[in-house]
Amino acid sequence: MDIQLWRETLSPYVLAVDEIVVKFKHMINEYRDIGRYCPIEQVEGRVKQISSILEKAHKKGIPIGDVEDRIVDIAGVRLICQFVEDIQTVVDIIKNREDMKVVYEKDYITNSKESGYRSYHVIIEYMVNTSKGPKTLKAEIQIRTLAMDFWATIEHSLQYKYKFNMPTQIRDRLSKAANAIIVLDEEMSAVRDEIMDAQNSFQLKANLVSDILNNIQNLYKKANKREIVKIQDEFLKIYETGDLYELERFHKELDIISEGYRAQSL
Repeated sequence: MDIQLWRETLSPYVLAVDEIVVKFKHMINEYRDIGRYCPIEQVEGRVKQISSILEKAHKKGIPIGDVEDRIVDIAGVRLICQFVEDIQTVVDIIKNREDMKVVYEKDYITNSKESGYRSYHVIIEYMVNTSKGPKTLKAEIQIRTLAMDFWATIEHSLQYKYKFNMPTQIRDRLSKAANAIIVLDEEMSAVRDEIMDAQNSFQLKANLVSDILNNIQNLYKKANKREIVKIQDEFLKIYETGDLYELERFHKELDIISEGYRAQSL
């Protein structure tokens, strides 16, 4: 790494983070569009600031020229899950991708850090195409639950404030909070099926409503106004009842009507 050209050095990492984040967000949307539960709830990404890179290199005794080889989290992506059980599913998804090669893994969930930190880290090799040609670099993907992420964010802020010399009483409180996070994740896992059923029903209803409204909008240009008003009134009546079965029935009937108008226009 040429310290004078650090912006140019970090540019491919910015590209990598942007691409990886977009890919996982697209995956989330794919799952939701077909009404399936997605094991990934949120995606975040960042490139380590040059000051943090230099600080880490100094702390670990890494020469500037070896930074890209020995600091594996210059590019970082965080995948947030709802349940602990989702984490291994996400790890398997990453391993099965052809555009990411897993170099090694760190399981801080089975073996949490002394501070109470829990997360699953996957180090990958990822290729980006830059103006100077293809470049393969390392990136760290952190996979954790919403509760783990909340704790880790607070702990990181406190470590930064106290320069890794946190007062004992605060460290003890964080440790107790980490134990509470474990209990919370366990409780959420206990009602996982019920939560997933509720969320899947909500997403299915949202998809149905979106399709119905698209059909009504398309019919507006083809059907007579009286028929459109009648269809719209029936939809609103069914929608207010919240009856998913009736929405599905209405959706199918509207598809048949729309198909009839499409056939007439041919």
